[in-house]
This record gives sequence, C-alpha cells and structure tokens, in this order.
Amino acid sequence: MSRLLEFAKPKLAFAVSLLAVFHGAVLFAGFFAPYDFAAQDRDLPFAPPTAVHFEDAQGRWHARPFVRAFADDPANPAGYIVDPGAEYPVHFFVKGTSYKVLGVFTLDTHLFGVDDPGRIFLMGTDSLGRDQFSRFLFGGQLSLLAGTLAALLSVSLGIVIGGAAGYFGGWLDDLLMRGGELFLALPWLYLLFAVRAALPLHVSQAQVFLLLVAVVGLVGWARPARLIRGVVLSAKERDFVTAARGFGASHGYLFRRHILPGANGVILTQLALLIPQYILAEVTLTFLGLGVGEPMASWGTLLSSLQQYYVLSTYWWMFLPAVLLVPLFLAYYTAADAVQERVKSVAV
Repeated sequence: MSRLLEFAKPKLAFAVSLLAVFHGAVLFAGFFAPYDFAAQDRDLPFAPPTAVHFEDAQGRWHARPFVRAFADDPANPAGYIVDPGAEYPVHFFVKGTSYKVLGVFTLDTHLFGVDDPGRIFLMGTDSLGRDQFSRFLFGGQLSLLAGTLAALLSVSLGIVIGGAAGYFGGWLDDLLMRGGELFLALPWLYLLFAVRAALPLHVSQAQVFLLLVAVVGLVGWARPARLIRGVVLSAKERDFVTAARGFGASHGYLFRRHILPGANGVILTQLALLIPQYILAEVTLTFLGLGVGEPMASWGTLLSSLQQYYVLSTYWWMFLPAVLLVPLFLAYYTAADAVQERVKSVAV
C-alpha cells in the first residue's frame, strides 16, 4: 500500500497542476485572450490558425516572434494566402480591449498582441471572423461554472439524501434508495433533452444558464447518494460514534463531526468525476440549441458550427475546442483516480 500511495502522489500533483493551468487561463481569460470574445473581423471569416514565426523571408532569425498577414487567395475565393511581406511582431503585456476580472476589477492589459492591422488567431476564426482562442477562454468561464455548480448541487443532494438514508435507515432508507434507483435507470441524457425542451424557450440567457445548471444537477444526485449512504452505514456503527451517542450527542453533531468527515474522499472523487460529465452535458445541450446561445460564448456554442457539413469537412481548426477538452477531462479523471487510491491506502 505504501507503493500505491507513493504512485498516487505524483499522479495527483500532475492532475491538479494541469487543472490549475486550465482554470487559471479561463478565470483570467481577458488577460490571456488577445481579443474580446464578441469582436468580429468580417474580412477574415474562417481564417486558419496564425503561424508564429522566428525566421523572416530573407532567412534572418529574430528573437521576437512575429506573424504574417493573410491575403485573399485568387485561386480560392473562400481561402487565404500568407503575405510574406506583411510581418507584425508579437508584443507582450499590451493594452487592448478592457475586461473584468471576477466581475469586479476592470483591466485592459493582455498577455500578447500585435499592432493593427495585423491579427493573431492561434485557433483560427469562425464564420464571423471572431477569434476562436479568445472565445475558447471566455467560453470556458460559462462551461466550467455550469459544470462545477451542477456537480456541487448533485453532491450536496447526495450528502443530504444519502446521509439521511444511511443514518436513519428503515422505511426512509427504502424510499430514498428506490427513488435513487429510478434516477439511475433513466437515460439521463434523453431526460435532459426532454426536461429542457419542456421549459420556456423565450427566456433570458441568465435564466437559461440557471435552468441548465438546475436540470443537470438535479438529475445526477443518485450515484453520490448511494456511495455516501454506504459510508454512513459503516461509520455510524463505529465505537467512537457509539460512545458519542452515549454521551448524549445530537444527530446533527454526530453526522457533522464523526460521520461526514469519513465521506470526504468519496465527495472529492464524485466531484472530480461529475464536473467533466456535467461540462459535457452543457456542451451537448448548447450544441443542440437547448443551452445558452449567441452572443454568449461557451464551449457548446464554439462547436455548434460543426453541425454544418461544409464547416465539418473544410475547416479543420473548428475541431480544436473539442480537442482541448480531452486533456481537461483526463485531468479530472486522473485526479479522481488518485484521490480514490489515497483513500484506499489510508483505509487499509
């Protein structure tokens, strides 16, 4: 078990570091994004990702990176060619469009940028000429927040329902667990479609977001509830809990101080597993037009253009937002696996 614990430490550290990078970039999206998520350049629709160069047309190497401008391709009206004579150096810590940090502080400094009329599109542009990299960072604020809030709602319900079922037992346990089995048996994705489709369509974006979080969070409480119930059933029979009960401790005190701390590992593991699942649920619903729509940016709206065949078959960089989600999801699952291994090693 000592080897298992030693293996879990670097794995957990790697996963947490990767998650910190993702969440830090998304939280401070205005600083890392060169443009506002809604800024349009109608002259550059579906522009490919901008290549960053260090060597100019004469073969001279430059310490400062630079980009080259796009020009219309005479042979392809929908394509672009790179103009080797139009070079724009990349500057760092530049002034640009103002943005808010944490919804409170207004700043206008960006990590990098180029002088007008140059453009830097690290992930290309969409049909309206909006920078996909900037939209990915800003869209992550909504998608990550939706997944996190929905996961917290599910786990909170799981703590209350699973804790009550395990602690009190009897008919209450039977009633709550039969309800949990019903939710587990339902195809949750189709249930989300049905519930969201039954809700009003003409509501504000903020209301859509809250409805999305509520629907996703309320559907997924059953699995964490069953796991927490199992922990509570085991913990309530331990000697120190029996002793505290003998000294007159209340139910709330016993649950809060002696029983619930034993479920911390399960709670953290479930959060790490549910957050990516609920992010994917938000992306799926938004992709299908049942979530937050334009002009708001989310990872689902970034991928919604892939519903059109000509985009799917022609502009490969429109897949990049989906590709970047893979390491994020793997980091969450790696963190959940590492936490579970640590819990097992401590229990043994």
